[in-house]
Amino acid sequence: MMSEVLAWSYRTAEVPEAGLRQTRAATEAERVQVAAALDVVSCERIEAEFTIRATGKGHYRLAGKVTARLTQSCVVTLDPLAQTAEGTFDVEFRPPAELPQNAEEEVEALSAAELEPIEHGRIDVGRIVYETLSAAIDPYPRKAGAEFATDEAGGPLVGESGPFAALKKLKDLG
Repeated sequence: MMSEVLAWSYRTAEVPEAGLRQTRAATEAERVQVAAALDVVSCERIEAEFTIRATGKGHYRLAGKVTARLTQSCVVTLDPLAQTAEGTFDVEFRPPAELPQNAEEEVEALSAAELEPIEHGRIDVGRIVYETLSAAIDPYPRKAGAEFATDEAGGPLVGESGPFAALKKLKDLG
């Protein structure tokens, strides 16, 4: 599903010898898909700046950054919260046959750049941009000053109504 969210891919045959430098912004439809995939209220902007360059032996390096402006829900108040997220990526694409096949090769590869397969002669930039953005967003956005209400023992504050009030009444009966 991820690579379908931002279907940005480039054929290796289209990458010039000097490399390909791009700035790409997500369309409104792509931003809607990204917002749904990331489970955020909305995504107002996604922009990626990147280069793809051949490094020899059919290998390519994709490096760049993504910035986004999005709206998330505060984990305390559920109010909309404007956020900015940014992240960088540096990935080496290789033919699938050249990717690590066993644990020993994988350990050696871990010391190198992140490795990804070239599939059907294409470099899947959109998937890398989406994954980078996904890792960059705040998993627990909190409005300034918003705090969970707790009692003296650190448990949730029990008011006169709500699910914890009913449990408190049952506990007090026992």
